[in-house]
Amino acid sequence: MSFRGSSNFSGIPTTHQGYKQSGSVRSSGAGSQSLKKTALDELDKLSNKVDDLTDHPFVQKLKPYTPAISRFFIVATFYEDTFRIISQWSDQVFYLWNYRHLPYFFVVLFLVTVILAMTVGATMLVLRKRLVIATGTLCACIILQGLVYGLYGASFILRNVSVIGGLLIAFSDSIVQSKTTFGMLPELNNKDGKTKGYILLAGRLLLVVLFMTFTFSKNWFTVILTIMGTICISVGFKTKLASILLGLILTFYNVTVNNYWFYNSSKRDLLKYEYFQNLSIIGGLLLVVSTGAGQLSIDEKKKIY
Repeated sequence: MSFRGSSNFSGIPTTHQGYKQSGSVRSSGAGSQSLKKTALDELDKLSNKVDDLTDHPFVQKLKPYTPAISRFFIVATFYEDTFRIISQWSDQVFYLWNYRHLPYFFVVLFLVTVILAMTVGATMLVLRKRLVIATGTLCACIILQGLVYGLYGASFILRNVSVIGGLLIAFSDSIVQSKTTFGMLPELNNKDGKTKGYILLAGRLLLVVLFMTFTFSKNWFTVILTIMGTICISVGFKTKLASILLGLILTFYNVTVNNYWFYNSSKRDLLKYEYFQNLSIIGGLLLVVSTGAGQLSIDEKKKIY
């Protein structure tokens, strides 16, 4: 977020020929339907295995802490950015003052404001306090830093859009749906539920934006898995399975490619930035596993119908 150094047609067919041709078409259609059914059955089996795994006693013990861990992952990049601005204060001021040609007073005021906003906003989000203010503050920090630092690259924009998606998912997790109405009767059209559904949908769509560029340099198998997982999360189909899949893929590449701890040069800053940004997205995926896809999803419709 902040500055980092560097037909062949042979006549009219007879009745017998036409009959065989029609039968062939029907057979082909039946085979396609059978193949589709088999694929869905296998997907259901895999999804059920994942559900069984998440129902394991050890996982159940960790479940109450999962949302808090997810929120911390989501805001980790803001803590890292805050620490880096403080530890590299002179470099930040020099870049904005001399290269971006911004007034010195504005530079100092901007950096101090961003440090306070990111620290307070991230902490409030982790503690689930004043989440509207916290989410809005962190989103504003992302946008303002991009504008002030002049960071307009496609990779930077898409990555930060995904972080905003994670923030929206964290915010939606705080919306408590009211369960009853007048007379203690269930509310059929719950406004809080609809609001949470829309926010979760927006969060899911933004969260997977990163994978548009993530797949470009990966092998074909990873590309296929990533595309399938991205589509599933976007439409809310087998969301838990897809989130775990993308989370594992991103974690693997984050540890093996963005291993900044092995570097001491300027490359360390860039790798560290990407590492914590990816960690934020992993936190968003982990939270999706915990919260589900929400009302506006195929998973939720399947429960109804």
